[in-house]
Amino acid sequence: MNDAIKKLIDNLDDVPAMPNVVIKALNIVKDANSSIKDLGSIISCDQSLSIKVLNLVNSAYYGFAQQITSIQRALALLGMNRTKNIIIAVAMKPMFSEERNKLLWEHAITTAVGCEYLAEHIKISDHDEAFVMGFMHDIGKIVMNMQDEEVLAKIKEFVNDGSSIIEAENTFFNTNHAEVGATLSKKWQLPILLTNIIKYHHNPSASSVPVECSLVYLVDKLVQPKFNPEQLDNKFIENLNIKLDKPEILRDSILDKAAILINDLSM
Repeated sequence: MNDAIKKLIDNLDDVPAMPNVVIKALNIVKDANSSIKDLGSIISCDQSLSIKVLNLVNSAYYGFAQQITSIQRALALLGMNRTKNIIIAVAMKPMFSEERNKLLWEHAITTAVGCEYLAEHIKISDHDEAFVMGFMHDIGKIVMNMQDEEVLAKIKEFVNDGSSIIEAENTFFNTNHAEVGATLSKKWQLPILLTNIIKYHHNPSASSVPVECSLVYLVDKLVQPKFNPEQLDNKFIENLNIKLDKPEILRDSILDKAAILINDLSM
């Protein structure tokens, strides 16, 4: 850990801890001997999570024809990875409860939905894993957003004037949200794949998983409020082996789909 990151994290008493239910869910899914019942058991122990999972399964986002009234039935229909995705999206939402993090949470959900959607359509990665990649990519901003508000305002000015967010953060903090996020990911003991994507989603060429990293890079760029197709780096799009003739159409599809999930999760 470099000195700049250590200073950022050590000076904050309330750097968030990863919710235990998320850690348990990730461990269950990566264990070849585990089953959907194991996931069901951790959900059943948390009444609020159980209610949220059932509400979401019956929402417009998943669109099942019949009403689902039991957790076990819900899990059977969703499968382990989709259930894990719901657990992560629901259980981590309180981390984004601060006013300045609400847009960050919406961006996390939107990027997650976009990565899942694109991965499923172009068959470049497991689309359920892609959801988590997209959701986690900016977790370093949770720590960055806890810094001095005046400095954060200056960073925003730099970005509005044309600097990249990485350049602006490096200028004021001598580190950036990607490096801080990777450190936080290690602290939380997230999978190595996620740590790598968190660290390199602005520079997939430096990643040991450039295809997955390029997927997150592309969706992250596509869903920015001030999207500019000319700012897309073609070498990263080439990693995905796709033609992106009309990125605005793909962007609109992702935003429409994500808006449904954001609304369902906000109820």
